[in-house]
Amino acid sequence: MKKIAFALIAVIATMQLHAQKDFQGMAVYESKTTAPDVKQFMGGREITPDMQKMIDERMKKMLEKTFILNFDKAASIYKEEEKLDAPGQGGMGGGNRMMMSFMGGGGTFYKNVKEKSYTVDREFMGKEFLVKDSLQHLDWKMDAETKQIGGYTCYKATAVVPVNPTDYRNMRPKKTEEKKDGDKKEAPKSDDRKTNFMDNFEMPKEVTVTAWYAPEIPVNQGPETYWGLPGLILEVNDGKTTILCSKIVLNAKEKAEIKAPKNGQVVSQKEYEKIVLDKTAEIKEMNQGRGNGGRRPIGGF
Repeated sequence: MKKIAFALIAVIATMQLHAQKDFQGMAVYESKTTAPDVKQFMGGREITPDMQKMIDERMKKMLEKTFILNFDKAASIYKEEEKLDAPGQGGMGGGNRMMMSFMGGGGTFYKNVKEKSYTVDREFMGKEFLVKDSLQHLDWKMDAETKQIGGYTCYKATAVVPVNPTDYRNMRPKKTEEKKDGDKKEAPKSDDRKTNFMDNFEMPKEVTVTAWYAPEIPVNQGPETYWGLPGLILEVNDGKTTILCSKIVLNAKEKAEIKAPKNGQVVSQKEYEKIVLDKTAEIKEMNQGRGNGGRRPIGGF
């Protein structure tokens, strides 16, 4: 009976949507990523309470964000909400902008589900890129489980999704190694000046994503790269990051312009990943050569 009711809701909502020629909607999403342990992030080094407070504040700024999704029946734009810096903080420097892009921020993400393509503008180390590629097919497994989000009945779906190696939100602490006698081996310390804190983390090849979508809003859209369900995706969780819709406005009087960004060097997703990974490896190698005693300024291409 639940499946039949679900099908009826989807059909009725779809008929209502197609009856609206200029249908458009806006959804606000709150994105939160679980922060790594500060000591592990600092490679096991001792830090002062003031330094820990500063790191916590910066982590929160990078890992807790608000995004706006404007969508119609064919396309959408997903962009971080612009916020003014608090007094005394000043603007974002080049290094901070780079870290923000690593943590899923920056740029405008345009998805065209009709053409199954996307375009996103990225800034990396002072250079602008325009990433254009095909939307990734997500093999969603539908579930009859439901829950309420913002007054909408949402249905559960899961999918195994390949990880973007340039999105550092996906990084997980390295698992402790098992000794032959069964005792756990401690994670490596960073007392060695050449050890980079990133050595304590690893990037999985894929993650299992749980999504909740609302058939009452039957658009094939969602936050970030997520799409492909018979209803707007209102919540996504990949084990580290949760993206939850906090507000929905349908058919507002003022329509948003839903167009792909145009500025930047055009590259494919794979080409962009290679550029970022090669440059990151270069910086890591130079930092290891200098040790922790000195800092290398963020350079360009």
